[in-house]
Amino acid sequence: MRNFIYILFFCTLPLFGFNNQSYQVLTFTQAELISKNTTRIPFKLVDHLIVIEAELLNRKGNFIIDTGSETLILNKNHFKGRHSNADLPKQTSGVLNIIDNPLEKHLREFVINDLVIQNAFSDVIDLSHIEISKKMHLLGIIGYDILKDYEIFIDMHLNQITLSKVNDKGEKLDHSIYLEKIIDSVGFKLKKHTITIEASIDGKLLKFGLDTAAEYNQLNKKIDKTALKQFFPKRKMQLVGASGRKIEVLAGKLYRVKLTDSIYFGPMQTILTNLNKMNDAFGTKLDGVFGYEFFRQQRTIINYKKEKLYFVKHPLYRQ
Repeated sequence: MRNFIYILFFCTLPLFGFNNQSYQVLTFTQAELISKNTTRIPFKLVDHLIVIEAELLNRKGNFIIDTGSETLILNKNHFKGRHSNADLPKQTSGVLNIIDNPLEKHLREFVINDLVIQNAFSDVIDLSHIEISKKMHLLGIIGYDILKDYEIFIDMHLNQITLSKVNDKGEKLDHSIYLEKIIDSVGFKLKKHTITIEASIDGKLLKFGLDTAAEYNQLNKKIDKTALKQFFPKRKMQLVGASGRKIEVLAGKLYRVKLTDSIYFGPMQTILTNLNKMNDAFGTKLDGVFGYEFFRQQRTIINYKKEKLYFVKHPLYRQ
């Protein structure tokens, strides 16, 4: 069992305007082009973080896939001296506290094996604490601004992500790209860039955020007592937020979680914590956050435009 777990849950709060004098291209070096508008990217799990390989500014390294982050975030530790005079300060809010004064950069385009993502923006902050803890070369974090124009199939069974371009209504430009069978779906609400879904714990309906970079689920210690009885603590752990600040939390397993009559979960590793600061940052009231444990048990497709999650048939799951 690790001593530290990461919750990388960001939103950006623009303070100033910007101009677009700084242009760069990022390439996903291991991507496999399936068709004109669809690509498949293998990933590795570093502890419970989804990590892909990419190249930017002649630097090749790792990027974390994080639906809880609003923008592309570049690691200041590897992009020193790359800031133009056009870079302006912003403020980024993490799950534990406010991170002050990241720099904003405008990137002309990303190239994913001929699949082009245009007019992207990035924040530049120090992520060296994650590099040290996870013992990896981390260039940055890929978030909502990059993912929102695609249907994203996160497949923990095959360790791959499939990105398929969608139109303004969320319809895929390519059809019949999945060989797997979709068995169910649920709607979600997009609060700023945050996916929020309703789930029940022992019959009590609660609201959760969905974050691919949450290594453990999070449960607000102030939720309904009936639902809280389904959390069984086992030990204390250190929770590390986006800025590297640490707090002590209770870790254990959460039982009796359901999305629909056919989509339910086995016991999930979960931490009990106070989500007040995160709720203040996002202007919403979440009872918890689902992360790695959610995606480990359910092969999930995210469609931001339609605000829907689709679930793909899974081989026999072993606890």
